[in-house]
Amino acid sequence: MKGTRYMTENTTSNRPKAIIVAGPPATGKTAVMLHVVQSLLRNEQKVAVVKVDCLETEDDKKYAELGVPVAIGLSNDICPDHFYAVNFEEMISWAEEKESQILVIETAGLCHRCAPGIDGVLTFCVVDCLSSIKTPQKAGPVVTTSDVVIVTKGDMVSQAEREVFKARIREINPKALITEANGLTGSGCEGLAAIVNQESPLEEISDSRLRYPMPTAICSYCMGEKRLGNKHQHGVVYKMDFNTRGGGLYA
Repeated sequence: MKGTRYMTENTTSNRPKAIIVAGPPATGKTAVMLHVVQSLLRNEQKVAVVKVDCLETEDDKKYAELGVPVAIGLSNDICPDHFYAVNFEEMISWAEEKESQILVIETAGLCHRCAPGIDGVLTFCVVDCLSSIKTPQKAGPVVTTSDVVIVTKGDMVSQAEREVFKARIREINPKALITEANGLTGSGCEGLAAIVNQESPLEEISDSRLRYPMPTAICSYCMGEKRLGNKHQHGVVYKMDFNTRGGGLYA
């Protein structure tokens, strides 16, 4: 995996279950998943973790303290979710090499427009009550395509606020299981582990499909351009239409 601390080879061992954990930064993804992994380990499941982040992370040390294999993918100049999608096969091969029954892939997610969910692969999305009551509508496909939406930090708001927040999620993703979890106490994490245990191992890998296309973002700035102004802008450039609310024109 380019950009990671580990290199892998394809193997022919039994494929693991794959669990994708996505969501905005600082929502408590790692804190929740540490409790989930501990619960899986108590049930004698062999777990491996891939943590995808941008520039640096210390979360691998937290997972390693649980005694599970951990790989880090640092996406550097590209979106973490794009990086994860490009390296999905290699992640599965690495987990097979480690003889893991369950692979947890935690991806940082930044733009709220990416949708790292894969057809047939259990996907968790973690959002927190403190962000904004409008967060569900703003988060986009990362929420609307998830199987399970995990609401965190609910102990820091009122019951009424939590219910409104979950109702907003239900409006945009009525099929998802919406549940609460606490990354500090571990409350709600046993139930998440039970959901993981019910999953089946992966079948197809090379022909797996994302549930939603990643946003197009190939422009001059993606390629390293620093100069501003129209004459320096090439590729997919979305220009504002000041006469239409939320409108735009391709240039």
